[in-house]
Amino acid sequence: MKRATREWVRKAEDDFLAAQALSRQRKTPLRDAVCFHCQQSAEKYLKARMEEAGLRIPKTHDLEDLLALLVPFEPLWVALEPALRRLTPYGVKIRYPGSEATVPQVKVAKQDIKAIRKEARFALGL
Repeated sequence: MKRATREWVRKAEDDFLAAQALSRQRKTPLRDAVCFHCQQSAEKYLKARMEEAGLRIPKTHDLEDLLALLVPFEPLWVALEPALRRLTPYGVKIRYPGSEATVPQVKVAKQDIKAIRKEARFALGL
């Protein structure tokens, strides 16, 4: 695995672990932050796979756009499209007033990132 790929994976794992830790807080639930870190982890795992494939990594938070670039290398990842579509708004929109994550959205975001993480780690041989 390329050194740069490992760096993307490390950053993806940091976001995954942050989402997990924040979701366990009971007194002050930080639902927006959990969803944000789920999106960030997914984005960085996709970019890790792009790095490993030798693709140019665009500066975007749109997970569906990243997936479109990866499908030629990972055709079965089209099954991840609904999860990536759900997570994409948490990259930017959730961080600003007028948008708040609900308890059900947090639950789905956590399920989505677990599925994406599993596929990405498998593809990267982790």
